[in-house]
Amino acid sequence: MNKNMLACVLSLASLWGGSEINAQKFEQIARTPPMGWNSWNKFNCDINEHIVREIADAMASNGMKEAGYEYVVIDDCWQGERDSLGFIQPNPNTFPSGMKALADYIHSKGLKFGLYSSIGEKTCQGRSGSGGREYQDAIQFARWGVDFLKYDGCSPNDCHPKGAIQTISKALKEAGRPVVLSVSPFGEPWTWAEKAVHMWRMSSDIMSCFDCLKGYGNWFKLGVLQILDETNQYRHYVKPGFWMDAEMLQVGNGLTESQNRAHFSMWAMLAAPLMAGNDLRETDAQTLKILTEKEVIAIDQDAAGIPAFRYMKVRDLETWIKPLAGGEWAVCFLNRGLIPQKQEVNWHELFQARVGVKQRIYSIRNIWEKRDIGTTENKLTINVPAEDVVLLRIKPID
Repeated sequence: MNKNMLACVLSLASLWGGSEINAQKFEQIARTPPMGWNSWNKFNCDINEHIVREIADAMASNGMKEAGYEYVVIDDCWQGERDSLGFIQPNPNTFPSGMKALADYIHSKGLKFGLYSSIGEKTCQGRSGSGGREYQDAIQFARWGVDFLKYDGCSPNDCHPKGAIQTISKALKEAGRPVVLSVSPFGEPWTWAEKAVHMWRMSSDIMSCFDCLKGYGNWFKLGVLQILDETNQYRHYVKPGFWMDAEMLQVGNGLTESQNRAHFSMWAMLAAPLMAGNDLRETDAQTLKILTEKEVIAIDQDAAGIPAFRYMKVRDLETWIKPLAGGEWAVCFLNRGLIPQKQEVNWHELFQARVGVKQRIYSIRNIWEKRDIGTTENKLTINVPAEDVVLLRIKPID
C-alpha cells in the first residue's frame, strides 16, 4: 500500500468508525474575504522567485496593500523533489534561495505568503502533492512561514476528499502557524467543511473571457458570467470565515475596462475573496484604479458577510442586491449584453413591496462615479453601458 492510500485509509477509517477527525481551522483569521494575488492566471508554471519578489514589491508600493491586499500566493509548479527524510523542497532552478528566504522577504513588506498543494501524491501539473505527507508538509510550511494554502483536488486516486481535507486542516492546526486554508470543489466542501476550511471553490477554472466557456474533454474553463450564474445556489452556505471562492480575478488579463469593472464589482457583491491574477509589475493605471477602488472593496469586506442575490433579470439587464451591515444595501445593475440598457427604479417597489425591507428613506451613492445621486423618495433612471455595471450603495437617512 502506498503512502497516499495509507493516509486515505486512515482518514476514512475514522469517518466510517463514526468519529470524524477533529479538524479545527484557525478561527481568528479570514473573518472577511481574503485579498491578495495568485500566480496562476498570468504565469501558470512559468513562475520563479524573481517574479514573486517583484510582485510583492509592486503590491507593497502601488496602493494595493493600503487597499487591503495582503497574500502573495504561488500556485502550482514551485515544487522540487523531497529530501531524504521526505520533506518537500522548492525547485532549485526557479527558487534557488529557498522558500524561507522568499517568505521572509514578503513578510518584510508587511505582506503574507502563500503556497499551493493538492490532496493526491501529484498536483494538477504533476509535481509533488501532499497526499500521504500532510503532516510533514504542514510542518515544512510552518517552518517556511506560510500564511495561506491553496489545496487542490488533483490526483486523488482512491482518496476520499472529505478525509483528505480534514487531515490537512488538522495537520496545519497542529503545526501551529495560522494558515488560511482554501480548497477546491472536490467533495462539495460547502456542505460540511465549515470547521475545517476558510474558503471553497464552487466552480471550474476561470478563463480571461467575460462571456464564454471552453471544453477540455470532461471539464470546462468558464468565463466571468458563466461562474457568476452558478453562485446563487451556493450563497446560503456563506458566513464570515467560510467564504465562497468564485475563482481568482481576471481583471487586467485582457478584458476590456468595462468588463474589468463589472467583474470586480460582481465579485465584491458576492463577498468573494479578491485574489488578483494579473502581472502587478505592469498594471496600467485604469486596471489599478479598479483593483484598488476602496468603496467597492468595502462592499466585499462588509462585516455582515452576506453574498448578493440576483433579484431580477430583464433580457440582458440584471439587478443584484446585497444586504450590508447597519441596515445598508448594495444594489448592482449588471448589463450582460452588447447594447446599453436603461431601467427606471421604483425604490418603494424594490425594497418595501418585494424585498420586505422596513419602509424608510435611503440616500443613494453611485460608487464608480463617486457621487451622491439623491434619495429613494424619487424614482431613478439607471443607464448601464454594455458589459458594465452601475453600482449603488443605499444608506438609511434616519
